[in-house]
Amino acid sequence: MDDENRVVFEKPDLNEIGEEGMLCADMHFHTNCSDSFTDVNNAIDLARYRGTGVAITDHNLIASLQKLDLKKTDVLVIPGMEVSTTDGPHILVYFYDMKDLESFWTNNIRPNLQPCPWLALNNCTTEHLLDLLDHENCVVSGAHPMGYLGSNKGAEVCNIKGYLSDEVVERLDAYEVICSGMTRGSNLHALSAAKRHGLAFTGGTDGHMLSEIGNVVTVSDASDLDGFLDDIVNRNCKIIGVEKTIPKKIQMGSASFSRFIAHAPSAAYVQVKQGKRSVERAVKMRLPVRK
Repeated sequence: MDDENRVVFEKPDLNEIGEEGMLCADMHFHTNCSDSFTDVNNAIDLARYRGTGVAITDHNLIASLQKLDLKKTDVLVIPGMEVSTTDGPHILVYFYDMKDLESFWTNNIRPNLQPCPWLALNNCTTEHLLDLLDHENCVVSGAHPMGYLGSNKGAEVCNIKGYLSDEVVERLDAYEVICSGMTRGSNLHALSAAKRHGLAFTGGTDGHMLSEIGNVVTVSDASDLDGFLDDIVNRNCKIIGVEKTIPKKIQMGSASFSRFIAHAPSAAYVQVKQGKRSVERAVKMRLPVRK
């Protein structure tokens, strides 16, 4: 599929996609397992009603996925996780099999959780995470590559600052080239960067509110989960979606922030650690300081 036709900035027509016999999925969605109030069963019900699949990608946690029987659901549910690495970037990991995800999480993620488990892991940099994932049957995509509000929570912004080398970035399978939480300019920059690094594309809402499901989708003509993930790696997918309006972004941010209130002391501690790390890197590389 030609790159120019693989990314479309418009509201997806989920009915038309289904009528054409294609699968689609919102590849980045959060539940109340991490920093959202959405129950996973409600998410699955709405995905079914709207005619889309969904990747459940909570920050560092998989409890919502463990509530589901993925072999019996009639919705395409992709077992995944958004890993908040120690050095900043958020990395989306999609597994072909739930048992593999559970094993990987138990052995590699759970031991490195902070008191606020949604925030940056202990002792798990982006490069180390990719080393661990080399042995796994999964697809790996850089979430919102340009970060949020100048933060280092995207692989590409860290690459631009010199914190993450081209060699590390190019070990990813894909970049999230439409993330509805980002601006159009940031998404276009992510798209250009994906092409420069030779990466495939994914798209998702980074949804924290139930109503967001399916506003950005990754589309494939595969017939099952394995084929869908294979199509991402083989660049046979189309990404369709639009960014959230500013009021919607504020609403989502407020909802997410309120989930952190219960973890305020530990969350503040992690943020201070991240800020200190950013200062040290910025001084070392003579770059502007950004948390």
